[in-house]
Amino acid sequence: MALHEKLTRFYQDNLPGAVIDGTMLKAPCPFCLSRGRKEAGILVVSLNEDGFFAGYFRCLSRCVPGGFAPHFARLCMLDADTVPGHDPEQQPFVHEVDWPLKNINQDVLKFQNSMTSTVREGFAQIGVGSGVLQELRVGFNGRYIVYPYFQENGCSYAAHCLAPQGSGEEFWYGDEHFATDEFRLFNLADIGYCQDGALFIVEGEENLLCLREHGYPGVAVPKAGDLEVVDAQRFAAIHAVFLVMNHSPESEAAARNFAARLGFKARLLKWPSHAKRDFNLAQMARQEGENFRAALQKMVGAAQAFSPFNTPKREYSLFLENLDRSQSASYQALKTGMPCLDEALGGIHGINIIGGAPKAGKSCLAIQLATQMAANQVPVIYYDFENGRQKIYQRTTARLSRLAVQRFQDVLEGDDKERFTKAQEDLRSMMSWFRVVNDRKLSPELMRRHVDFLRHETHRDDAVIVIDSLHKLPFKDFSERRTGIDAWLREMEAIRDEYQVSFLVISELNRQEGGRYDGVPHMGLFKGSGDIEYTADNALVFLPDWDPVDSRTDNRVNSLWLVASREHSPGLVARYHLDYPYWGFRELDDDHREG
Repeated sequence: MALHEKLTRFYQDNLPGAVIDGTMLKAPCPFCLSRGRKEAGILVVSLNEDGFFAGYFRCLSRCVPGGFAPHFARLCMLDADTVPGHDPEQQPFVHEVDWPLKNINQDVLKFQNSMTSTVREGFAQIGVGSGVLQELRVGFNGRYIVYPYFQENGCSYAAHCLAPQGSGEEFWYGDEHFATDEFRLFNLADIGYCQDGALFIVEGEENLLCLREHGYPGVAVPKAGDLEVVDAQRFAAIHAVFLVMNHSPESEAAARNFAARLGFKARLLKWPSHAKRDFNLAQMARQEGENFRAALQKMVGAAQAFSPFNTPKREYSLFLENLDRSQSASYQALKTGMPCLDEALGGIHGINIIGGAPKAGKSCLAIQLATQMAANQVPVIYYDFENGRQKIYQRTTARLSRLAVQRFQDVLEGDDKERFTKAQEDLRSMMSWFRVVNDRKLSPELMRRHVDFLRHETHRDDAVIVIDSLHKLPFKDFSERRTGIDAWLREMEAIRDEYQVSFLVISELNRQEGGRYDGVPHMGLFKGSGDIEYTADNALVFLPDWDPVDSRTDNRVNSLWLVASREHSPGLVARYHLDYPYWGFRELDDDHREG
């Protein structure tokens, strides 16, 4: 026998006078008289085998809260084993709290008695009647609508007070401890009543009232962001949870994050694409009027079980998009202008980390690579924590003009003046693609917004993020440096995958024996993080071949080694000669001749 047939038999056996009318079972309510009603109302049970609310009962007179078969059995004091689908091994959610003696139950009653006809009329405009207000014990304190938050022990310790005009004015009344975190669930008792069934989680108490008016069970959080602290285990005994957040990217993201914790039982209701921002159930009730229930049922019917995975169709489409992207001109343009480096890496793709000794020229190399890509109209964000934007621009101008920075203050003539003017024009043109950021309060979220802005302003999807340097990125405090570096590396991986951007990251190296930085290059040279080995798509080491004690500048040649790569063979990339005093490097061949 199918479960819905067992449920039908269960209710028929325990409801004298029950009759089936279509997909509904109707019977005189067995609870009304014991709750002080003069006559029994009608109790209805949904029997729709294709619906999520099969077995949900409710009294049309609202003498008791509605629920599913286990709740009905408890009200009738029936043995739990008689309930179809009963799982004797199911463990109830236990919320260990030391409940205070003082509560606001009497205040809630006072606020209920203070409800005015004007406030009731406001609720009537969204189809909410006095029965629902009484059922959820909504009150009025003379200025604010009061939504009491009752806890598992049947007492309320805090209430959410909202201005009826929708102005956004709000405050919490009562014990402030119970106005925070896991206690922010309005109509909490419905979770227990809906064991082995389904219920809604909505954003905003008013929106829940609209559902309750039409007989749907549910709970509400004040704001979608409050889902972050709701324990998903509360809903372990619920078979299907419908999430209805307000129509905004922030609320949708909060719902998806919670659904990922809740599992496949979660179903997200989607608003029509034409719905305005922050559209909600109360607005839909006002707009649809008598058609609200039908519109809601349509949304429920279209809701699918949440999955954190892309559909196979979408996943294959993304594969083709990325394949096309890797063959596009913009992707191929992610080159540094250094032939040996571009050949070794195939361009700047993924996360590339270059480690180097102090004063080896890491920043000089990074500035050159970044500005050369920007000159080729590749969008570049340069996060600088070492030099300052003025030095970056000056050194770039020196490299382009082949004039020492000290000469910028001279009166230039002839060829020098022409080269300087041309370099300034090239730098100005480059700045449409090159952004220098010195914000020492940088965060991963802010970095994401910077990428958004740059892509919008350049009308290009491909971009390169340069970080100079990894060890200067903002951390909470110095003692958390290693943890902070590893956290940043995880964020870079996420940003790389989310935005399909590339990274060029400068890193420090550990000193070797005797305080030196030379020797055979390997992954252990990188300072402060073991995660570089797992994060970097390409890990490179930039080592000086010259004696740091030697003050001469004409012999400064560095070797760039690829020590680890996901795609390419490790080994010597090339040697680079410092073109002093023009703040640039020239790539050399194996014989140290300029290539």
